Amino acid sequence: MKISRTAPWAAGLAAAALLLIPASASAGQQRTTADVAEAAPQAAATSVDAYYAAAEGKTGAALKSALHAIIKNQSRVSYDGVWNALKVTDQDPANPNNVILVYSGRSQSKYTNGGGVNDWNREHVWAKSHGDFGTVTGPGTDLHHLRPEDVTVNSTRGNKDFDMGGSPVSEAPGSYTDADSFEPRNAVKGDVARMLLYMAVRYDGGDGFADLEMNDRVNNGTAPLFGRISLLKQWNQMDPPDAFEQRRNQVIYDTYQHNRNPFIDHPEWVNSIW
Repeated sequence: MKISRTAPWAAGLAAAALLLIPASASAGQQRTTADVAEAAPQAAATSVDAYYAAAEGKTGAALKSALHAIIKNQSRVSYDGVWNALKVTDQDPANPNNVILVYSGRSQSKYTNGGGVNDWNREHVWAKSHGDFGTVTGPGTDLHHLRPEDVTVNSTRGNKDFDMGGSPVSEAPGSYTDADSFEPRNAVKGDVARMLLYMAVRYDGGDGFADLEMNDRVNNGTAPLFGRISLLKQWNQMDPPDAFEQRRNQVIYDTYQHNRNPFIDHPEWVNSIW
């Protein structure tokens, strides 16, 4: 079910706004809790709209260029810092001691990160070999495409492009893989698409890194390319942003990188650019 993009974090704004209501508001001026709760999402939406003001009214290559100029302004996280950041960005809403593993869907203790068989580690959704950026600060540590995943599943996915079909992946129910591609479970197909498309807009050959681009192939190997774009566009539509993905985007913006994934805020921009 698709929900408002401001829903996951507007509640916090509403709570803060309540503190501003005078205890002895005069008759005719008193605002109800409902009034404040309604105003907070509007204020939050205005803030997000302001962030993208320079992209307003643009389409195609002009939109992609405008979004790049906006989101390239970011703080960077070290690769060691990614461990602790993921414990916050991917926290299980039902259990604050756990994180949700992206492909497996499993809720697992935050503190079981590492290299052991049943540990979780840092999955680069845009595989770092596609552009050869490794784990250096920049695309190698960009939280918008780094997610916790079971060590074994991470290894199975490797640097494969995304496509449909294959054999079931052990420890990742609903995911499939073959020799040259990986298919994630349905609940995160859209998440995967939007993470990859963010990377293709954010990294355009500047900052000393490769120009990351999308194509409609698999077997891209070490080229700074990822596919398949035709399928990823479908996934973006079939699995729109949910509360978990929206909260994650907001936490990265507020606490860590101070930039946003525009395709979580505006999924419709995917078809406008590609």
